[in-house]
Amino acid sequence: MSQRAVTISALAAAALLAGAGAYAFAGETGGSGSTGPEVTKASVAYVAPTADKDGSLTFTAEVSDDSGVRNLKVLAWPASMTPAPDADDMAHVESAACEPSGSSGDKAALCTYTVKVTSAEAAESPNGAWHVGVLASAEDGGTTFAPKAAGFTVKG
Repeated sequence: MSQRAVTISALAAAALLAGAGAYAFAGETGGSGSTGPEVTKASVAYVAPTADKDGSLTFTAEVSDDSGVRNLKVLAWPASMTPAPDADDMAHVESAACEPSGSSGDKAALCTYTVKVTSAEAAESPNGAWHVGVLASAEDGGTTFAPKAAGFTVKG
């Protein structure tokens, strides 16, 4: 694993913090002849840690594809990070929990990723704008990468 991937993985574990946002986005797609899954209604919600209780960051999105949804990888990253993460970096991050939703059965899923945020992690995270990037994978191998699926702000 490259040093960049290790850095990004460490950031994902330590720095999912503050604010809330929801975005619609168009991602980059890949896969053999596939248009890739569609990711909609992406949002992020943050609960700040207190002296006696951990906080959390929760990202949710609806994912759909004609072949079915395989998974959704999630990464929070500071907007000041250069270069920004790319689809290859997403191989080293955690997946959201995806449950079938709607009348289309396993062709659509509601995906949720929640991470605990301790006071120490919050103190170590850069202040300012953050993005949540996602890589959605379909059962037929199609993918959609959206580096800025949702956003939030870390306040000191």
